[in-house]
Amino acid sequence: MTTLLRRRLLAVPAVLGLALAAACSNSSSGGGGGASAAATLTGDCAKYQPYAGHSGTKVTMFASILSPESDSLEKSWAEFSSCTGIKISYEGSNDFESQLPVRVSGGNAPDFAIIPQPGLLAQMVKTGKVVKPPAGTVANEDKWSPVWKTYGSVNGTFYAAPMSANMKSLVWYSPKAFKAAGYEVPKTWADMMTLSTKIATSGSMKPWCGGIGSGTATGWPATDWVEEVVLGSYGGDVYDQWVSHQIKFSDPKITGAMKTVADWMQNPAFVNGGIGDVKSIATTTFQDAGAPILAGKCAMLQQASFYRAQWAKGTKISADGDVFAFHLPAVNPQVNNPVEGGGEFLAAFSSRPEVQAVQNYLSSSDWASSRVKVSSGWVSANQGVDKSLYTDPIDKISAEALTDPAATFRFDGSDLMPAAVGAGQEWKSFTAWFAEGQSIQKVAADIDAAWPQ
Repeated sequence: MTTLLRRRLLAVPAVLGLALAAACSNSSSGGGGGASAAATLTGDCAKYQPYAGHSGTKVTMFASILSPESDSLEKSWAEFSSCTGIKISYEGSNDFESQLPVRVSGGNAPDFAIIPQPGLLAQMVKTGKVVKPPAGTVANEDKWSPVWKTYGSVNGTFYAAPMSANMKSLVWYSPKAFKAAGYEVPKTWADMMTLSTKIATSGSMKPWCGGIGSGTATGWPATDWVEEVVLGSYGGDVYDQWVSHQIKFSDPKITGAMKTVADWMQNPAFVNGGIGDVKSIATTTFQDAGAPILAGKCAMLQQASFYRAQWAKGTKISADGDVFAFHLPAVNPQVNNPVEGGGEFLAAFSSRPEVQAVQNYLSSSDWASSRVKVSSGWVSANQGVDKSLYTDPIDKISAEALTDPAATFRFDGSDLMPAAVGAGQEWKSFTAWFAEGQSIQKVAADIDAAWPQ
């Protein structure tokens, strides 16, 4: 999971709003709410005419996206908000997955939730509180591949438009450190393990660092490691059967994959460079996990494309820079180009006109393009985005992998599982696996027992 899980964002500077307001003029009053006549927008604001007529209104949005990534999220809709007069009040939380159900059941649902787990979306739909998207959002469906619309649907009914897509099958490293030590980027899993042993033997640093801490979502990076190994060992069919629990966690294939992860990320000789022992992985936040690479304390970190936002300001991210990333190799060379991805989906809990206007805009290629322009480390699920807009090298790698028709692509497994499992017992049990050294057999049995009957 998941997917972000970062610090509360900062407000967009007021001067930006003033500048945009000066560039956009209205030939009639926008009024104070959805019932008013739509103002005619001109200048730089003219492109937002389809969303006009709701000036003076406010919508609330709740998500797991935190600063610094959330800063660019707010910037992506700043012009829209200034021109239409619709204020988008955003709140990010590390406890999003646990707090959203509480708020919804307590009658305090936000207007929008950016949900990174299809399993959590299904749980919210069961409450009867999720509102089906308006016609304008549905009309944008041709901008997404069918599989992405499936992830935003529950029992065949479309509820939530996809927003971001992220590439999870990456390994971050320091090209400068690799060059200095004479290391080459591994092309196979066997090569990667051989390199890990070589680095460990050298004594200059540990080959791997990691962290699975993430507030109430602690444990999700460990689920990614197992998912990568299952997909890269057995391919898409076995992965699909596992995600749907046709193959249980206690199945030898899955416990075997967990053993592969244990030999990799629970190997005392391999981890946790610059931080501590194996157990320190459970107490280190995923945001802080990569810092030892820059300090020369560890060589590699398995994390998604969105981790780009966590590197310190001024870090050069390039093939010859301070950090870069390579595609995590398949465990089994017979599996063709395995790619695990994640994403986020916009679900609404209100059908007020201003809410629908925002929902329509955030499902458009125009918004997706705006988001790409103001952010590195973000890739859109919207196929209407011109790929030339991706100037960051990590974004280019991610966009190519996520759209490669020959790849064995699958969505994050724990995000697809029922929320009680994927965002519940699995996170809890995988945390205990690292923090307490619980056995693979117990971890698997506890997760299987939590599966809804």
